[in-house]
Amino acid sequence: MPFKTENTFLTMINARDESHFHVRYERAVSNLDCMKGETTDYPMFINGKTVQPKAYFDDASPIDTDIVVGRFPKATKADVDSAVEAAQKAAPKWRRTDLDSRLAIFKKAAEIMNSEKFELGAALTMDTGKNRYEAVAEIDEAIDFVRYYSDTMAEYNGFTEDMRPAYDDEFPISVMLPWGVFAVVAPFNFPLAITTGMTTAAVITGNTVVLKPSSPAPMMPYLLYDVLWRAGLPPGVLNVVTGSGGEVGDSLVRHDHINGIAFTGSKKVGYELISMNLKRYPIPVITEMGGKNPCIVSDKADLGMAIPGVMGSAYTFCGQKCSALSRLYVHEKVYKEFMKMLVNTVRSLKVADPRENDTVLGPLIHGEARQNFDEYVEIAQRDGGKVTGGKHVEEGDLKRGFYVEPTIVENLPEDHKLLKQELFVPILCVQKYRKFVDAVRLANDVDYGLTAGIYSRDHDELDHFFDGIEAGVVYANRRRGATTGSMVGAQPFGGWKQSGNTGKNSGSPWYLTQYMRMQSRTLGK
Repeated sequence: MPFKTENTFLTMINARDESHFHVRYERAVSNLDCMKGETTDYPMFINGKTVQPKAYFDDASPIDTDIVVGRFPKATKADVDSAVEAAQKAAPKWRRTDLDSRLAIFKKAAEIMNSEKFELGAALTMDTGKNRYEAVAEIDEAIDFVRYYSDTMAEYNGFTEDMRPAYDDEFPISVMLPWGVFAVVAPFNFPLAITTGMTTAAVITGNTVVLKPSSPAPMMPYLLYDVLWRAGLPPGVLNVVTGSGGEVGDSLVRHDHINGIAFTGSKKVGYELISMNLKRYPIPVITEMGGKNPCIVSDKADLGMAIPGVMGSAYTFCGQKCSALSRLYVHEKVYKEFMKMLVNTVRSLKVADPRENDTVLGPLIHGEARQNFDEYVEIAQRDGGKVTGGKHVEEGDLKRGFYVEPTIVENLPEDHKLLKQELFVPILCVQKYRKFVDAVRLANDVDYGLTAGIYSRDHDELDHFFDGIEAGVVYANRRRGATTGSMVGAQPFGGWKQSGNTGKNSGSPWYLTQYMRMQSRTLGK
């Protein structure tokens, strides 16, 4: 059967079963341990065994910091050494496991995720603050990664290919083989989907993995481990250790026996990983390092189409997406009309507990993110920008979370830092432009190049945009998202310039080849 993306909410709407979506999600939330006042102590997973740490840290929900989602291990360098050793020992047998056996495990994992998607979605909401629609959509994306990479490995026969003989008495073939042990360093913003994508790519191609979850949102990688373990993944193939980036993360990526690194996170850390990949031998470092994503609204745009696309990309998950719309360039002829529509729509967005079914924006991930938000708003006001929003939302129980208003900043100086650096908060900077060539130039005038969008009905403008924009994922006239919403197998996701270092986007066959190295084999008669 051809690969088809999951889209649970839309599927249930089309089946006239939307109410069942809400019933299943709300039941799953109510059944979580943390909602019953219970706190689970999670162990590390090393070589298929649970390992108790010497110390734990509390993972408080950003929705309400009085709720402790779980207690997670503070791993040590010794724990990292044990995990890497377990992955090393498991590697020879796993790399020789036939492809069909590997694929069977991941197909079973996808079935488990699919049957438990509302339970996983509820846990994701409590750990990150995503609303129910975004949370279940992330589970869908994780399932898509597992199924797509399984189908791709089968379609390409593990990337083994018969080559054209140069001589009649030779049989050459090309095979792709795993590197060995991969360190996978997960982000907080898509702790299941992105983690599943990186981990599945590494393991399904024959590598073993030591996985470090993000400290602000550690639960979902643990649940991923549980799914893969129940699906039959052998001991030592996947190992999980948690703790600070400074101790656990650094010990892991610098370990002498790590053969590759997959990382999603900040540019600063990504650059450090790239610069240190020359160990005894060079190793692959696969990074996705964020974006400063632009969108152009032309005077030839359908403004009614542009508004939902801009809103969906600027403010979903509080702007805490690598692909979030951060810079908007609007033609001066339609600026006044468009901004009136935009401001009215932004003011209508509900900021509330993400467990409520009509919430659009939940909380930021932690207090540091809210401090950053405050700093950016203050800078914008100081430097003459017109600010709409910019305040905390603290009514009732929301005072125990990290809630802020969706914010618009207009008319900053062209070289202003808020137009150059990634913010990761719900602040959209809007600028006027007069000439289309200037809009494209400004859109490119940052160090990042992840996603970009345009709204225009002029074919020459669209051609100019696609030909000249410097980004790895681009959209035109997309109602459901100006810069966000890539789907596995449909819009391969990855960045140019400082947004990524390989040019091979996730959710594509070429992404998998980064986790393998080629060997040319020739057999003579």
